[in-house]
Amino acid sequence: MTRFDPPREARLWEIVFPDHTNHLGTLFGGQALAWMDKAAFVAATRYAKRTTVVTARSEQVDFHVPVRQGQLVELVARVVDVGRSSMRVEVELNTEDPQAATRHLCTRGHFPMIALDSSGRPAPVEPFKERVPTDV
Repeated sequence: MTRFDPPREARLWEIVFPDHTNHLGTLFGGQALAWMDKAAFVAATRYAKRTTVVTARSEQVDFHVPVRQGQLVELVARVVDVGRSSMRVEVELNTEDPQAATRHLCTRGHFPMIALDSSGRPAPVEPFKERVPTDV
């Protein structure tokens, strides 16, 4: 078994089916937020090395471009800041249209996540380690 530094990033893929869309054929905002929250959860869980991580809130979620039925969606979640028991996760929702071979940033938001212990209390997480240059 190999030990490794906690990863700061997670990537998830989804496809937009008809039941994910509104009457205009574009992704429901609530569905986008649910996928983004799931990606934030995965990134925070991996970083904290805990299975109990909860969302404190969603912040500054900006919708730039509509996501259409049939498009592939890649969610990229990155732990960008760490407190004692909290992690701030930035999530980008990008679309890919396989037929047109295009990719667009559609939505970006921040999700503060809290690591919990087995009693449901905030639990400490590892601070960011400084990266040591390898070209020395």
